[in-house]
Amino acid sequence: MSTSTATHPPGAAATAGCAVAEEDIRIELAGGEPAQARVYGERRKGAAGAPLVLHFHGGTFVCGSLDNGRNVARLLCAAGARVVSLAYPLAPEHPFPKPIEVGYAALEWVYKQRVKLAGKGARVFLAGEEAGGNLAAAVALVARDRGHPPLAGQILLSPMLDPCAGTASVREATCSDAPCKWATGWQSYLRRPMDTMHPYAVPGSSLRLADVAATLVLVGPDDPMRDEALAYAKRLQAAGIPVTAAVLPNDSQWPDALYQPDDPGCPVCAATVKQRFIDFFEAEPSGAPPPL
Repeated sequence: MSTSTATHPPGAAATAGCAVAEEDIRIELAGGEPAQARVYGERRKGAAGAPLVLHFHGGTFVCGSLDNGRNVARLLCAAGARVVSLAYPLAPEHPFPKPIEVGYAALEWVYKQRVKLAGKGARVFLAGEEAGGNLAAAVALVARDRGHPPLAGQILLSPMLDPCAGTASVREATCSDAPCKWATGWQSYLRRPMDTMHPYAVPGSSLRLADVAATLVLVGPDDPMRDEALAYAKRLQAAGIPVTAAVLPNDSQWPDALYQPDDPGCPVCAATVKQRFIDFFEAEPSGAPPPL
């Protein structure tokens, strides 16, 4: 059975005017090595549990840490969620499918611990930015295919979904004379060319998207991942999934500021992102998704 052990005493931080309790834990995953994670927020008392989010940080599959995921986790917490941010294994040492396997095992643990973590009636969500958005989307597909656990939704922030790294938004954001860090990250993550055809490795190319959890997709106007993220949102909607997709108000710091552990992160768009999270958490499941 999976268990959790605190490795550091709780701390406190503030974001978007919200005090956030933080605690580093170790999750004992059945059949695998323990995973490090950081829990944000406190268990909600009362009849209704808080939204419970398993979060994946960014880092082009090859870098990043719990500290790099801090800004997004705090924004989710400020929107009322209890957040478990996962330090998943990184490529090239741990290429696909290892991060997906660990992510799904962590999701099963989060679901089993949902009442203890977030209170009675807590609904479980996935969230991730950049490479973490890819992992969140992939784990959502795994949960659908295995029929467990039930998900209330997935939140994808500028997700990496196209291994070709050739969309117009990527070209606009990348100097032609500079190496593309996203293409390099994909090359480290995918072990062989045939992995590009696997829906868990590249959710953006999945041929079956029906019955995936309701989805929130957020990108910026100058976001390298803008085109592939919005294309995925449209494909989800075409499959009958309730989708909310938005291009955020212009903020030159999005999405890079999300990954800076020592910066407040997305200062211009923080209030907008927080409200988007709140609206998504409070939305009732619907069979008629709004138009994109």
